[in-house]
Amino acid sequence: MEFLAARVLLVVNPAARRAARLERRAVAAFAAAGVSCEIVRTEHPGHGAIVVGAACAAPAREYDAIYSLGGDGTAMEVVGAAAGTGVPVGVLPGGTGNLVARALGIPLRIERAVPALLSGSAREIDLGRLNGGRLFMFAAGVGVDVRMLQGTSPALKARTGVLAYTGAGIAAVLRHRPFTVRVELDDVAIEREAVSVMVANFGTVLSGLLALGPGIREDDGLLDLCVFSPGGVATAARLGWRLFRRDFRPHPGFLFARGARLRVDCVPAQHFQADGEILGITPFDVDVMPHAARLLVPGAVGRRAPLRA
Repeated sequence: MEFLAARVLLVVNPAARRAARLERRAVAAFAAAGVSCEIVRTEHPGHGAIVVGAACAAPAREYDAIYSLGGDGTAMEVVGAAAGTGVPVGVLPGGTGNLVARALGIPLRIERAVPALLSGSAREIDLGRLNGGRLFMFAAGVGVDVRMLQGTSPALKARTGVLAYTGAGIAAVLRHRPFTVRVELDDVAIEREAVSVMVANFGTVLSGLLALGPGIREDDGLLDLCVFSPGGVATAARLGWRLFRRDFRPHPGFLFARGARLRVDCVPAQHFQADGEILGITPFDVDVMPHAARLLVPGAVGRRAPLRA
């Protein structure tokens, strides 16, 4: 459905890269569109959720939409607090990876992102829920993605942005540290060796460069399990090429499945992440919250059209 706004709340993480400069650009873009913008700058982790929760719970809502400006943590804090309320959320890219903004096809320049969302549409998107609490939008996982996050220094991220993850990601693949994963997917038990396990809501990464699995949709009321077991660096390279080409023909190094509830356990235990934030040690439980988030996306996108990451 088409989205129109006259007054919005902008939640800004002042610790994000170039936060002050991006905030000025966002405010100018809203003003140019004739939209009134109230700003709240977060003061500590969780502050954004408190502000958004209060705004969504007010008997007479003051805002037509809520926008986040910061990294993926800020975006998910805002999205999570607004989940289930029907209040639309717009994600403005202001972090290093901007995983959520990329997943929604939002332009990475603020001057383009604001008008694109103001003239876009609102969509209902599924969310994943970890251990009955923490919500995620893109994916949760263990293995290579966690080691990539652990191996990327904050200083390098500040200097080079998303490119900082490239070297750490390659190093994580080359180290090839397999583990045994056991997944309970609805009523099915799956056990195998793996180097990476993803519970995905969105299907592609890096603006659609790589696909995580076949037919992954963010609005189907299900989550997708993607297990990668290459067995060696050479096979990992071949599987990576197949992901790039979206070639999901049967292969011993791939396992894809779909369900509404999952439990992921590993031997030895592994750190797990969600939307780029390392959260704890396996095991963890995941379930889907169908159509829990109402998100603004560029353009007149119909509900059944899958988004690109």
